[in-house]
Amino acid sequence: MIFVHLIGHNFEYEVREMIRVFFFNEEVKFIDDLSEYKEDILIISKFNNRLGELVSITEIYDHSELVYEDHLDIDKIDIGRDDLHKKIRVGIITNLYNGLNTISPVKAPWGILTGVRPLKIVHDLLDKNYDYKSILDILIRGYKMFSEKAELLLDIAKKQRKYLYPLDEKRFSLYIAIPFCPTRCVYCSFPSCSVDKFGHFIDIYTDKLVYELDQLGNLMSEYNISTVYIGGGTPTAIPVRNLERIIHAVYRNFGQGNIEEFTVEAGRPDTINFQMLKMLKDNNIDRISINPQTMNDRTLELIGRKHTSSDIIKVYHMAKNMDFPVINMDIIVGLPSEGVEEIKNTLKVIEQLDPENLTVHTLAVKRGSKFKDVMDQYQLGEQNIINEMINETKFYAKKMKLEPYYLYRQKMMLGNFENVGYAKEGKECLYNIKMMEEKETIIAAGMGAISKIFYPEEDRIERVPNVKSLQEYMDRVDEMIERKRKFIS
Repeated sequence: MIFVHLIGHNFEYEVREMIRVFFFNEEVKFIDDLSEYKEDILIISKFNNRLGELVSITEIYDHSELVYEDHLDIDKIDIGRDDLHKKIRVGIITNLYNGLNTISPVKAPWGILTGVRPLKIVHDLLDKNYDYKSILDILIRGYKMFSEKAELLLDIAKKQRKYLYPLDEKRFSLYIAIPFCPTRCVYCSFPSCSVDKFGHFIDIYTDKLVYELDQLGNLMSEYNISTVYIGGGTPTAIPVRNLERIIHAVYRNFGQGNIEEFTVEAGRPDTINFQMLKMLKDNNIDRISINPQTMNDRTLELIGRKHTSSDIIKVYHMAKNMDFPVINMDIIVGLPSEGVEEIKNTLKVIEQLDPENLTVHTLAVKRGSKFKDVMDQYQLGEQNIINEMINETKFYAKKMKLEPYYLYRQKMMLGNFENVGYAKEGKECLYNIKMMEEKETIIAAGMGAISKIFYPEEDRIERVPNVKSLQEYMDRVDEMIERKRKFIS
């Protein structure tokens, strides 16, 4: 157990997240009285503001023996921002990072950053006209990032700018949630409903979703749509006629000619057949995802997939022969029982398929997944092995002429790494960029979908969630519409 005692500040959340980077599974307990500390590790984090001097002090004890102590002058920190509160927070976490870095064998390639969207820092600095060299210096020295990660962020940000700017408060993207899946994978934390148990609700859910889209068409009549993304769950887990109704509702309400990019997550190959692909192609869907996660049959069985790698290859070729402009494939690094050889096998097969997009996820052990409860039953790779696996994905992406175009992180990720989307030149997924960088309004429909209203003058996002329960969504769809109407109008 790790005990923590804070003095002079209340950055409990930030301190906890920083500790979790170095001590992935350790219990963290905050104490008000030092007498509660008995054994194991104690961290004392202090903030002093005396005569205008801002100082962070970190002390770390191991079984009551002082093993680290340092004072940090917060005024000397450069994060490219004048916000004093933020500077104090960064100073306290930086000092803590320095201490944890000396007592833990774990490396933190993202430095003190624990948030989902590290690219927002780079875009903010570019907006303030910082040059590339200054930005790298701030990322490496101010945020303690490894130079490789800092350079990756800058490269991706430069690629994204043309898709994000100029900002337009009247532009929006549309997300549609289809919460049904054939089965639930052990690592999944998304709201989803198995077809076996909830399939009898698919028709009424479709009715309610189409109704919400019709109302949103009126609500957004003075706005300009840019992209559409139908995700899940597994959208192709529902019958062809239902999915086609939803696509037609999009075109009826927002205009087919107005949409720059329309993605449907076909996702699992056990939900894809010729009829489904033909319907998507006939309806001008220009980007689909066929997500293997792995090309190793043993792992597919272990994680709860009801298909084989040969099924994936067969479905991919079927889609390729229909000339979909962009096919994305997702893989996950760090799946149970997988190491470097297994990821190489997956990548070799994908290299032969040659998709336009490849999204590389690092496994995140989330509270909402089955995997969180059973993770001790599986062999998970150590940080250096995960790093080797990620390096293989970079190597193969480069061979396939795929370049990184968007990136995000998740809490509880193996090895403190990241998720990266790769694309061939000109084949980047516009929705992924817009959604992840939060520089455009996202209007979301369906169970568990979260709208994000963007206010460019304040560089602020307002989250407007739909309920996560299938029955409640169907019963309260009018309320979900009114929630959005309040912010839009």
